[in-house]
Amino acid sequence: MTPNSGTQTEKHGIGDLRAEARHARAELASTLDAIEYKFNLPKQLRIKRRQLSHALRQLGEDSPAALVGIAVGAATVVGVIVWFGASAVAKNR
Repeated sequence: MTPNSGTQTEKHGIGDLRAEARHARAELASTLDAIEYKFNLPKQLRIKRRQLSHALRQLGEDSPAALVGIAVGAATVVGVIVWFGASAVAKNR
């Protein structure tokens, strides 16, 4: 047995401990990110808005007619809601 064999085992053990610590830190960071995401509603809304924007852009590139149909449908729904709201206000006068 050489005098350096004990230090090599010790260094290997320290290297393993450091690797384990790095892994534990990475897991902790991942857990904290998940908790932050869950409770940070503005961040969730911002991410969802970007996803929707990207999906609509992609739909516009793939099928412009479908995007126009969705826009016309949404405008119709908004128009009907405004019409009923205005009618209700006019009847109450």
